[in-house]
Amino acid sequence: MGFKVFLSGAALSDLEAIVSYIAPHDPQAATRFGTNLLNEAMALKTFPERGRSVPEFSSADLREIVFLSYRIVYRIQRGSKAVEILRFWHAARGFPELEQVD
Repeated sequence: MGFKVFLSGAALSDLEAIVSYIAPHDPQAATRFGTNLLNEAMALKTFPERGRSVPEFSSADLREIVFLSYRIVYRIQRGSKAVEILRFWHAARGFPELEQVD
């Protein structure tokens, strides 16, 4: 059985902001891109350790995958077999801002 994947409030806000930013220029592309980001995140249910450790933080459970220009930052919760998507962060924004890092 795979891991459960869920989005934090910040990740959901990020996703909405990304789609809203693209939508005025091309609504279909915005929807497609948002769906692709979400699909990339949800794919972590089968192999959550595929991402690298986030270089700015020293937590083994804090990882990221890169999709185009976006860093999908997530935390593995091994005890509950869950993956929490923390942020969808554009690489041009520098270090990802996280609310709470252990």
